[in-house]
Amino acid sequence: MIKAEKSKQYDLEERTLVFAKKIRALMKKLTKTLANIEDGKQLIKASGSVGANYIEANESLSKKDFLLRIKVCRKEAKESRYWLKLIDTEGNQILESERQDLEREAGELTSIFGSILSKSV
Repeated sequence: MIKAEKSKQYDLEERTLVFAKKIRALMKKLTKTLANIEDGKQLIKASGSVGANYIEANESLSKKDFLLRIKVCRKEAKESRYWLKLIDTEGNQILESERQDLEREAGELTSIFGSILSKSV
């Protein structure tokens, strides 16, 4: 049972890492407008913070600290989704599809962290 929990833990660590990397890859492909640059900075910070806080949650010293970190993960995933909605793909269907996929993933991560939170209290 502990092994299965550890496996899920590391799967989510990997999933959040892949999410942050895909955000960065998308940002490199977008036109460098002032809005995309500024929104992209916020998006990159928020997306990286999801995984970083999840790692901290797994290393927490108390349940209270764990819950706080999971709340931060959920908040940063929600924020990532917000910034993704603002990114301008200028009608490029391939980039728009990537943006939508990442927006969906941010929503799923928000739900996952919400579920962890509700099951942990």
